[in-house]
Order: sequence, then structure tokens, then C-alpha cells
Amino acid sequence: MSDDTPDSLIPYDEIVQEALRAVVGRVLGTVERDGGTLPGNHHFYITFKTGAPGVDIPASLRERFPDEMTIVLQNKFWDLNVTETGFSVGLSFNQIPSKLQIPFAAITAFVDPAVDFGLQFQAAVDDVEPTEHEDAENDAPGSEERRSPSDVATTEDGSNVVTVDFGRKK
Repeated sequence: MSDDTPDSLIPYDEIVQEALRAVVGRVLGTVERDGGTLPGNHHFYITFKTGAPGVDIPASLRERFPDEMTIVLQNKFWDLNVTETGFSVGLSFNQIPSKLQIPFAAITAFVDPAVDFGLQFQAAVDDVEPTEHEDAENDAPGSEERRSPSDVATTEDGSNVVTVDFGRKK
């Protein structure tokens, strides 16, 4: 494609982003229908914009992660509820139970390290550079042995990692 390519009147990038976020919904919906049990060694890293519309997290987490946060669904989570527009889940942070509500539009990354699968999304909120933050510290045993989403996204052959970036004109 050249720089002279006309702007599309069809919002392909938005359509593709929405379809890929539906993959996250379908996967989480399957886990919900299976009683909240993850099959085999599957576990998920889900990164989302904490300030996105519809995100409902405890104030202490919003203060600690003012821009973006990654949660881990593996050992200790409960009350997973998936809707057409997002999901809610119970997680423990520093031994404090918390309920999080996350719209799919707020998700910027979804990774299942057990099978080297990952999706990265354009932020559905204003393009803001993410700020550095601490690890989520979910109370899951063995968290120090897990790989981060960036480990999966940078595998040598890029296997099973889907990144969609249409390079929007500004």
C-alpha cells in the first residue's frame, strides 16, 4: 500500500478489533459455562485500561494502576460472569478479595501462555502512552514462574500471536 491510499469509508480496523475481542468473550464464556474451571494448564493474562468507560475496580487498584493493569485468571478467581459487552470476576489482591468489571472494549491484550496464544488490541480509549506499574500480584501460587504477556508476544517465530495495527492516520 502507498501513502496515496484513500481513507476507507468502511471502518475495517474497528470491525476487526471488535471481532478479535469477541474471541476473548467466547473463551471466557466457555470457562464460565464449565463452572469457572480452566482446562489443562490454560491460564490467562488480561491487560486492560483502568480508566476506560465501564471499568469498575476498587479505588485502591485504580490508584495503584492509573492507566493499565494486567490480571491473571488461573488458580484463585471466582464469580466469573461473561456478558455480550464484558465480564466481571472476583480476584484477590494482597489477600483482599475484590470484584472487577471489565468491558471488552477496555482490553488491550489477552494471552494464554500455556499454548503461546496472544492477542493485542488498539486501545479503545484515547491513545495514551501506558505508564509503568507494578505487577498485579494476584494471589496465585507460582506466579514468579509465569511468563509475562510480552514474553509470548515476542516469541522468535511469532507463533499464535495476532497483532492488528492499521496505522491510523492522525
